[in-house]
Amino acid sequence: MSGTEILAILMLLAFFVLLLAGVPVAITLGTVGFVFGVMGFGTGLFNLLPSRVYGVVANYQWLAIPLFVFMGVMLEKSRLADDLLDVVGHLAGGLRGGMALGIIGVGVLMGATTGIVGATVITLGLITLPTLLKRGYDPGLACGAICASGTLGQIIPPSLILILLADILQLSVGTLFAAAVVPGMLLAAIYCTYIVILGMVKPELVPPIPQEERDALARRDLWIRFMKVVVPPVLLVFAVLGSIIAGVAAPTEAASMGALGSILVTAFAGRMSFKVLREVVQSVTKITAMMMFILICAQVFSLAFRGLHGEDLIGKMFEWLPGGVAADIWFLMFIIFILGFFLEWIEISYIAVPLFLPVFVSQNVDLVWLATLICVNLQTSFLTPPFGWALFFLKGVAPPEITTRQIYVGVIPFIGMQVLALALVFFFPQLALWAPKAIGW
Repeated sequence: MSGTEILAILMLLAFFVLLLAGVPVAITLGTVGFVFGVMGFGTGLFNLLPSRVYGVVANYQWLAIPLFVFMGVMLEKSRLADDLLDVVGHLAGGLRGGMALGIIGVGVLMGATTGIVGATVITLGLITLPTLLKRGYDPGLACGAICASGTLGQIIPPSLILILLADILQLSVGTLFAAAVVPGMLLAAIYCTYIVILGMVKPELVPPIPQEERDALARRDLWIRFMKVVVPPVLLVFAVLGSIIAGVAAPTEAASMGALGSILVTAFAGRMSFKVLREVVQSVTKITAMMMFILICAQVFSLAFRGLHGEDLIGKMFEWLPGGVAADIWFLMFIIFILGFFLEWIEISYIAVPLFLPVFVSQNVDLVWLATLICVNLQTSFLTPPFGWALFFLKGVAPPEITTRQIYVGVIPFIGMQVLALALVFFFPQLALWAPKAIGW
């Protein structure tokens, strides 16, 4: 093994050590990249860095990120989710597990509009968890349903993960959006099926809303609220995603219309104010700046790692695996799943995926299918302890009687369902490839 390859291995080890020590990911990427790049080649290695950074930040498609984030944060700050959950929960409340089904439904809607896991989990936790506990729901199941529904925004378009993967894999954003629709809805259907079966097998864990409470809200009034609260966000989602998938508008153009549409929806609901607008702009600026700073620092890391022949080491590692392409894909899925216990999705996307990508390109693996597998897999990183962010978000707003153990135990079945969805997309690639082919992408 050459000296540069040894440095590449030490570079990876230093990266994980600094991350586990609590150093911010962007600082870790930049520091490790510069230090080991200079150790291997001197400062000459980074002569290409300015042009690489400029090429990244000047990429037109990155405009979609702040615009989609604006759409999501606007709908979240306007507190439309409160009304959404109340309406959907009462519509499904007569069923055993009806409120849990309502939570999954709202998770789908919020995932397609906000796409922000923290906002969804915190909102659902504040609004629904005390109510579910009063109605006799099992605490673990209630926590698991809230956390799992919050992660649906990571695969249901417009997902930031899909936008980043489109750039990393050099694919069309619209293609990945189309590919992720069926797997995302499949995962939501798996959650709902589990809750319905649980309602039949162990009804005491998921009791229905009491009849008197349902009777207190007139059916006609409920449907009027449905038309005012649920229909406008759904129409906004269909307009934005439909224009992208149908090829009518580019992702950035559709995202700008989505941002404008979110303002109109919020104003229609009577929730628009200068205070809301100011908070939205501040949040969007912070989120976008964080993502772009990580992206820029990732260029330093990538340049140094490739210069140290790290990609050759990765290729040799995959050559040792028996079982061909299928084994290589499952090895990547296993690595991403394990990294999800310790890292966030954005770190995994910028580091692990580019490292392993050349191996799959050389094997002619369908990158749209691979991107969908990665996206489904990355959802687990929000639920797997010790650093599952959905668990932290829920614990921060949960009633005092909810223990950390109840939250951790409650998400285990949903992690299993995410792995099941991953296996289904692997064994049935058309789940991801049918929609892009059907619309001619």
